Amino acid sequence: MEIEIINIGSELMLGRVLNTHQQFLCSQLANLGFVVNRQLAISDEGLIIKNAIRESLGRADLIITTGGLGPTSDDITRDLIAELLGRKLQFDPEVLARIETFFAQRKRRMPDSTKVQALVPEGAQVLQNANGTAPGLAMEINPTVTDRRYKTLLVMLPGPPRELRPMFLDQVVPLLANHFPQQAKFVCRTLKTTGLGESFVEEKIAGRLKELTAQKIELGYCARVGEVDVRLVARGAEAEIHVAQAEQIICECLDQYIFGNNDDSLEETVVRLLVKQKQTLALAESCTGGFIANRITNVPGASEIFINGIVTYSNESKQRLLGVREETLAQHGAVSEATVREMAEGARQKSKTDFALAVTGIAGPGGGTEEKPVGTVFIALATSEKTTVQHHVFQYDRETFKFVTSQTALDLLRREMVDSSKRQ
Repeated sequence: MEIEIINIGSELMLGRVLNTHQQFLCSQLANLGFVVNRQLAISDEGLIIKNAIRESLGRADLIITTGGLGPTSDDITRDLIAELLGRKLQFDPEVLARIETFFAQRKRRMPDSTKVQALVPEGAQVLQNANGTAPGLAMEINPTVTDRRYKTLLVMLPGPPRELRPMFLDQVVPLLANHFPQQAKFVCRTLKTTGLGESFVEEKIAGRLKELTAQKIELGYCARVGEVDVRLVARGAEAEIHVAQAEQIICECLDQYIFGNNDDSLEETVVRLLVKQKQTLALAESCTGGFIANRITNVPGASEIFINGIVTYSNESKQRLLGVREETLAQHGAVSEATVREMAEGARQKSKTDFALAVTGIAGPGGGTEEKPVGTVFIALATSEKTTVQHHVFQYDRETFKFVTSQTALDLLRREMVDSSKRQ
């Protein structure tokens, strides 16, 4: 099966917007057993869009376009595809009614330009947009148009991720299941790890998986800052069994390094564990500037377990808000084991929580010394029983430094909760 994705938008070509559709659509399709053969990003130019669609129609069973369905002058995808296929644009009163309701519910005036989104190519299926005004569209293209033996399914999705993603999951996924029923069972599972590099992950599991990877499963790795994904794919009647066997081996080999699977994030795992154990968390952040709190509060349900986060960037705020002693700062400095210990313990005592995480470090590019180079960071976890402190040197740019520090802090908390539950 040939699948192609065409991402449309001049902002993508100018580097003004990150193309997150590539990762999302490819990963979601792969989970369903559909592997994308080709994807490209193109500008909002009529001839370029037409040529790209025409070329894909000549070989693809499924084409997904993103962008160009909105109300502005550069949103021309719908019009160009209708023209290319010789299909008239027809006014759809139901679509217009949904658009009017969208604005009315938000007590906003509806610009006349938005009405263009109610024009639907003849024979197209409308995909409702619960998060915006531009509907998605799906059309079957006959072989006589494409010079192929089989029909092509063309799906047009809006550009904003908050509109595209729920539309794909809620409406396109069932559509694909009807149009392209899987002939063989397909299982894809990803185990999420943190704390080990890609080579070390492979070193720990490859030998034990040799028999399975020889014939029964496909094994892949995806490394990113602070994480390594281990991907398992199997096809056929026994696909689920083979993936389960491989997963058991990986869990035995990696154990504490695995924090979740598939689309889990580390912060989701941490919040889930805190909710399950009915425990609470406070944060004291210096070098991360509230980034850990941001990650935690991005998780639905965080209000059940997250009490507060305190950003103490200055020495004065560390003393006033967390109770860090002046003599500690004078003797050891703001970036030190002693200071981060008092930050964590002060945050837990003042917030009356089960756990408190604290971080202090030198994000750079300046501020480092021979004794404490740029990238130096101290992380502390305070509980009712003890305070654990870690010392690392993460020599990255500021943004990456903040992420890796937050990742390491959250993983320290995760491991403590897992170990605590085992002791009980």
